[in-house]
Amino acid sequence: MEILRCEGIRKVYGNGEGQSVALDGIDLSVGKGEFVAIVGASGSGKSTLLHILGSVEKPTEGRVFVEGEDIASLKPKEAAVFRRRKVGLVYQFYNLIPTLTIRKNIQMPLLLDKRKVDQEYFGKIVRSLGIGDKLESLPGQLSGGQQQRAAIARALVYRPALLLADEPTGNLDQKNSKEVMDMLKLSNRNLNQTILLVTHDEKVALEADRMITVEDGRMIRDRKREG
Repeated sequence: MEILRCEGIRKVYGNGEGQSVALDGIDLSVGKGEFVAIVGASGSGKSTLLHILGSVEKPTEGRVFVEGEDIASLKPKEAAVFRRRKVGLVYQFYNLIPTLTIRKNIQMPLLLDKRKVDQEYFGKIVRSLGIGDKLESLPGQLSGGQQQRAAIARALVYRPALLLADEPTGNLDQKNSKEVMDMLKLSNRNLNQTILLVTHDEKVALEADRMITVEDGRMIRDRKREG
């Protein structure tokens, strides 16, 4: 079942001679439960694409459908609600609130929406991510890898249509990078979570089921992992 579709996405910054084309005609379809890596060098447009998919930015041209809804046409307040309810965002820096416990950090999207926490699902997430014993700790008491796991749990707690991860291993050493990738694969497999991961590291990208290469704002390759 298709969960995401992009049609002719262009993103242009600036005007006249100072104009810069970040994305130039991106067409993309992603099915529910797919784990897709978007790979490319710095400045290739991959992060811009991720921001448009998460309605953080609007395309200059084109349409983006998530679960059949055209998110490119949403007004700012509608886009904010869409992000909170439909998109889980994971960044290189964890963006945890330092004065709140890990439990409160993870539950924040639900608390902001005045939604009741599904304790069974919450427990499944934190157990799967191996942070069930860290829930009353503050972020500063956890390692970088553990903080990134908490950030992933926060992104998953709302059961988002899409989990978008922008260089989630970029701030981690090799051991923690592998652990975070294992956690993402686990959430993809156990929770049937659709994931789009942006990275400049082809080794990380090869962990996904499908790898899309972006260069100069265009998709130049789209291949699925064999086997």
